[in-house]
Amino acid sequence: MSAVLAATVGLGNIAGVSIAIHQGGPGVLVWMWITALVGSIIKFYSCSLSIKMRDNESYKEPLAGPMYYMKAGIKKYGKTLAIWFSVAGLFGVLPAFTANQLTQSYIDVLNPSQLIDLGDFWWKLIIGISLTILTSLVIFGGLKSIVRITSGLVPFMVVVYFLIGLFILISNYSIVPSTFKLIFVNAFDFNSAVVGGFWGLILIGIKRAVFSSESGVGLAPIYHGQSTTKRSTDEGLVAMLGPILDTILICTITGLIIIISGAYEVQELNGIVLTLEAFRRLFFGFGDYLLIFMISVFGISTLLTYSYYGVKCYGFLTKPEKGKYYNIIYIIAIIFSALATVEIVIGIIDIAFALMAIPNMIAILYLGKHITKEMKERSWI
Repeated sequence: MSAVLAATVGLGNIAGVSIAIHQGGPGVLVWMWITALVGSIIKFYSCSLSIKMRDNESYKEPLAGPMYYMKAGIKKYGKTLAIWFSVAGLFGVLPAFTANQLTQSYIDVLNPSQLIDLGDFWWKLIIGISLTILTSLVIFGGLKSIVRITSGLVPFMVVVYFLIGLFILISNYSIVPSTFKLIFVNAFDFNSAVVGGFWGLILIGIKRAVFSSESGVGLAPIYHGQSTTKRSTDEGLVAMLGPILDTILICTITGLIIIISGAYEVQELNGIVLTLEAFRRLFFGFGDYLLIFMISVFGISTLLTYSYYGVKCYGFLTKPEKGKYYNIIYIIAIIFSALATVEIVIGIIDIAFALMAIPNMIAILYLGKHITKEMKERSWI
């Protein structure tokens, strides 16, 4: 579970929320909550299917994930859907957002140009290269201890983040009720100025919640499919905690802090820069430095573990033992991601996630009956 948390709880829960509020206003949180609740059900089915229909015979470790339950469970078009999912996955799991927002946070808070005035481009390149070297040492050099440390730190940092967020909310308790009122009023504003109006607001909430929790996209089943559990629905129950933890809990805390701080009203602030400013305003003037430490743990753990998904997608398209060659593409993408704008990065991820979700949702709807049957056998329904 800690490995899944390391890959799921990341900058999407911190920077992704700020992007959502920047684009759609405070009300977007309501639609993120609704999406997360629906997403937890989707994750239950998808991760249960991953256990139930995994391939335990063809390779030295279980071959699991959407591509395998598509191939095994849908006879006629299953392989086509699996290839579709895997190709989209090669792009969807690139470290674009994490590398981009980590780089931007270091530029904004540490301001390295004060030491040596090279300009943002060159500092972004230096940071991107540094992240590339670190990731390469782990992926190619076998420094697995770093993965163990960062993955182990994630649950602890989630607790720390929650406690700091709780402290900020308690310190501003008088504003919290009016903040929730603002969120719900804005969520159902049928005259919203957001691009696309009311439906555009809902779409932003759905996209950012999906990006945060990966519900419906089909990434978590790849990890959960490695579980040693015997009952598929047991793993599904564990998987349901993901959207609740990262969207209902972490994203809500982030969103409330951003709204209470008033930083979201500054149009120039977006992404991780907005969240950093909100923490700076509400936590003794140095909350941004504290946050940068936490997002470094979240971000680097995601950076080091996310390539696993791409390896499995590439392994399905070729052979499982050749999946490791995807890491070369993954490493190169870190540098380009560090230099790109957040708008370009978000655009790429949104398209890739949508293309992954389509075949995965088709498979879940078609194969979900097998999980429902197991639930009935266990007298759950």
